[in-house]
Amino acid sequence: MPRNPPLHETIRRALEQQILSGDRPPGSRLPSETELAQQWDCARMTAGRALNALAQAGMVERRRRAGTLVARRRIQETVLEIHDIAAEIRAQGRVYGFRRLERRERSADEECAERLAVEKAAPILAVLGVHLADGVPHALEDRLINLSVAPGAAAQSFETAPPGGWLLDQVPWTEAEHEIYAAAADPFTARHLTVARGSPCLIMERRTWLAGLCVTHARLTFPADQRRFTARLRHPPRA
Repeated sequence: MPRNPPLHETIRRALEQQILSGDRPPGSRLPSETELAQQWDCARMTAGRALNALAQAGMVERRRRAGTLVARRRIQETVLEIHDIAAEIRAQGRVYGFRRLERRERSADEECAERLAVEKAAPILAVLGVHLADGVPHALEDRLINLSVAPGAAAQSFETAPPGGWLLDQVPWTEAEHEIYAAAADPFTARHLTVARGSPCLIMERRTWLAGLCVTHARLTFPADQRRFTARLRHPPRA
């Protein structure tokens, strides 16, 4: 017969679910070890193991005086970081907008299952939309969200606000993968980006994971003259 998980793992899972559901948003304070020990009728060491596991997964930050806080994600303009397109456009002094083209909750087919690394028929949310800068199409976004990892997304319409910003604010991530390549605009892309068919486009495909589970896969398509990726790396000094 299967054994029950250890109590520290049960506590960790309960707190993780509260974070993922949005009940504990980024920046909010989690109960202390003493408070958790009282709540779960366990030793402080057990509660501490649960909080340390969340910290190792990047979901929380443990600070000596402030306590344990749900992690926030930094937004930096570098190819190695996760971007918030809305923040980038506003930082340039331009007016940001988002136009949702399609939103569907459904079961993953073979293609979606491969993109999200989930089983076929897993619950997902598919969102298609266009990012606008001063009313002009800036990027076409094709995004899949794993609802098993980010169930709170099901309650969001994403009609005028993109899913990427919501995910950055609400769902921690521990790993990310970027793939960048060029392609010619197909008829669908050309129509929604208002470029000529066959025009050069820059495409970024991005996956993020939380504790080994894929949270989302986004395919962002930019007209070639609309996007530049910059990374600055520092070579470690010789010993």
